[in-house]
Amino acid sequence: MLLVYRIPDINFHMTKMKSSSVFYLVYTLSLIFGLLCIIFVTTWCKGYRGGFAWDGTVKMFNWHPVCMVTGLVVLYGNAILVYRLPFTWSSNKLILKFVHGTLNLGALSLAVIGLLAAFWFHNKMHIPNLYSVHSWVGFAAVILFGLQWLMGFLAFLLPCTPIWLRTAYKDLHVFSGLCILPMTVAASVSGINEKLIFVLDAPNSTASYKNLPPEAYLANTLGVLLLCFSLTVAWMLLKREWQRPNTHAFSLSDATEPLLTEN
Repeated sequence: MLLVYRIPDINFHMTKMKSSSVFYLVYTLSLIFGLLCIIFVTTWCKGYRGGFAWDGTVKMFNWHPVCMVTGLVVLYGNAILVYRLPFTWSSNKLILKFVHGTLNLGALSLAVIGLLAAFWFHNKMHIPNLYSVHSWVGFAAVILFGLQWLMGFLAFLLPCTPIWLRTAYKDLHVFSGLCILPMTVAASVSGINEKLIFVLDAPNSTASYKNLPPEAYLANTLGVLLLCFSLTVAWMLLKREWQRPNTHAFSLSDATEPLLTEN
């Protein structure tokens, strides 16, 4: 009889260990893709576009792609994975809320800096703002992200927010968070393509985009890496076996408990 009961337990633990191993493999891939995205966008702007400055020139604009890729894609992608990491499942959920909110605030701050760099450069060079699909999608993503962070702070961190409101807003918060990542990736990829057309097909360019010079190879690879990063993040978010388990330690009151208590 003991043997009969032990076999399911062994199978359960083996399955759980295998699932965790696969998760960490995918998570490691996402970290590698994210790091490569930051390296490639920085190399592109520094090696091919002249580097960085804060003087209203094109060097100032170079902060735009670096901040957007680093903050709005890579840092944000890691922020929404906080609740998926198996080693955090036994942690106090209030601590995870603080980490999740802080990482998102960092991503939002970088996004704002990136927007300022783009608008400042456009205004100084008398270039119109918000005329392309890249700018529309990107600006909408930043606005949604800002509202998402503000509503998350008001709903889940303040002690005066009613429990019913936290519970009602939770699903919308999760849905909005899932929508932001593909929006930011779409804006980034379209922005890469737009920038390459502007600089490589300009009258004074020595190599056109269609001839795939080294700069085009590097920037196109950056776009592929962004897609790879977003796909690994989406896989970890949507796979049911990797979702945070609902045990007795994580009740509804825990999920909606504010971080900033009145005590």
